[in-house]
Amino acid sequence: MKLPILLVFTFIVIINYSECRELTWFPSIFDTFTNRTSQLTNYVRERGRNLKNFYVQNVRNKITGYLGLKNKTIDYQVDDNPEDKQTKAKRIFRNYVAAAQASDNQLFDSIAPEVTEYQCTDDDPTIQFTTPQLIAQHGYPAESHTIVTDDGYVLTVHRIPFSKNSVQAPVSRKTVLLHHGLLGSSADWVIAGPNKGLAYILSEVGYDVWMANVRGNTYSRAHVSRKVDSFEFWNFTFHEVSQHDLPAVIDYIMETKGWDVKINYIGHSMGTTILFALLSTKTQYNKVLRAGFALAPVAYMSEIKSPIRLLARFSDNLEYLFKLLGANEFLPQNAVLRWLSKHACEINRYEEAICENSMFVLCGHDEQQFNKSLLPLILAHVPAGASTKTLVHYAQEIKNYGKFQQFDYGPVGNIKQYGSLQPPEYPIQKITLPIALLSAENDWLASEIDVTNLYVKLPNPIEHYIVPLKEFNHIDFLWAIDAPTLVYTKLLQLLEEGVMKRPLDVLDIESNMIDD
Repeated sequence: MKLPILLVFTFIVIINYSECRELTWFPSIFDTFTNRTSQLTNYVRERGRNLKNFYVQNVRNKITGYLGLKNKTIDYQVDDNPEDKQTKAKRIFRNYVAAAQASDNQLFDSIAPEVTEYQCTDDDPTIQFTTPQLIAQHGYPAESHTIVTDDGYVLTVHRIPFSKNSVQAPVSRKTVLLHHGLLGSSADWVIAGPNKGLAYILSEVGYDVWMANVRGNTYSRAHVSRKVDSFEFWNFTFHEVSQHDLPAVIDYIMETKGWDVKINYIGHSMGTTILFALLSTKTQYNKVLRAGFALAPVAYMSEIKSPIRLLARFSDNLEYLFKLLGANEFLPQNAVLRWLSKHACEINRYEEAICENSMFVLCGHDEQQFNKSLLPLILAHVPAGASTKTLVHYAQEIKNYGKFQQFDYGPVGNIKQYGSLQPPEYPIQKITLPIALLSAENDWLASEIDVTNLYVKLPNPIEHYIVPLKEFNHIDFLWAIDAPTLVYTKLLQLLEEGVMKRPLDVLDIESNMIDD
């Protein structure tokens, strides 16, 4: 039964993904197929493309080749009778299903290329540099710190203790912890270089900059007793990171600098999810940190444009999703991502490199703000690794419209894990730390509706800043050409001006007076 479900899922993707930027669900599959063909024709004409060549090379040849129909023609030109359209489409699809079942092949692998076609040919050896090497290359001091979590994961944290212009100066008490998102690493903050990378910018204005790496990514692929290729190693989501990794990193920084140090936390994407999960469950950290600054914050996920939403409908079938995506590490070039990359994007050599990278497939791409010269360096560091279970957790968040909750193991598993039929929701109302939200209108994962919903539920928000550029998207918070002026200037202002509009105790007093 799982193969037919996979085939239906693929057929839906074919219809909905004629281009990266439009991800809308339509009620009638076969009518939509005809409508989207017409839209694709107009789209290609506008760009001077030859629709026939594009169709033959990227769709028909792959499908007919797989079906063994190389010398036959699949005719999608049907007459004007709507019933004939549906009949022919259904017949073609039934033949496709029958052929797949007969050969026992996986549909995605049948169509997708065996390997990524784009190969980075840049001869610059610095492309292969690690995060500390990238930092040192630009003349900044770089440190690596090893931390062991209470459940045995070995993490590496990178640090820029002071600016390159302040060599041998005492380490600043102003401290900031940067936390990357899904599929990212500490490299995210330095890839853009000294004038654009947030880590360098913060260092230049006097901050002691620490950069976390979650379990399983490039710099934290070790455990005191579990093998990296085992299910036990990868059996975690952002929840475990929030309960073990982040507390370990915060505690380590405080042990290093003194227990009175106040840490500013800046997270991107999953880095914000981890912060919200930590503060709502281990509430003592609300007093440890100074303030939180959430770039592209992800908690509630009711309005999602990312292709990850297609996985949401299958999120109840954990066994199926783990088989589809890989049971352990989310494989960045597995069949699903390769298929999406070839059929969700209008391909040329430059776009091919972007669309075959899992982070861009899931988060989107803003051509206007993307610095093409960074592409070889980005491809060398991204994706840095993530557990499949984390991706499934996000898919569950999408399906459980408007809920921010722990991993759903199903009724039986939930009773065993939590003692209830449903997984517990994260109590956002317990987050007393001052938090600023910085979001964008064109964000595929953090929509304005969801970010606003989060903002109104936070007990002590600082501000909700919306980037004043309509095309700005999820990845742009890291590498956009104008990120320093559009985002980082505002971020520095929020960091320096203070963490609260009014003291929290005053708010509490006023609240008690109203209650009385």
